[in-house]
Amino acid sequence: QVHVVESGGGLVQAGGSLRLSCAASGGTFSSYAMGWFRQAPGKEREFVAAISWGGSTTNYADSVKGRFTISRDNAKNTVVYLQMNSLKPEDTAVYYCAASLIRFGSSSNPAEYGYWGQGTQVTVSS
Repeated sequence: QVHVVESGGGLVQAGGSLRLSCAASGGTFSSYAMGWFRQAPGKEREFVAAISWGGSTTNYADSVKGRFTISRDNAKNTVVYLQMNSLKPEDTAVYYCAASLIRFGSSSNPAEYGYWGQGTQVTVSS
């Protein structure tokens, strides 16, 4: 059975940092791209970052470039991280981890992601 589970969310002051983790199991996730998306209250879900199956290619939304870093560890089960620095109040959202249906690339298209976690709340206070 497929499991995608996020952790690491919380409350942080503006300018602070958080690291989100995503554990994916029950499938060959080491062979597929992984991504992070977020959804703020009253807004649509939006792309944050993605990483190719081997980690050599990454892709970021313009709003987080230079502040967020995505990485992954395929050693045992697949674990994907999102290091978030210099957080802003506008980063407040539920953050979702997703496993792609496409092996190559690091797509920002949510339609290419077939397995989603339940989300973890990130709140940045001003």
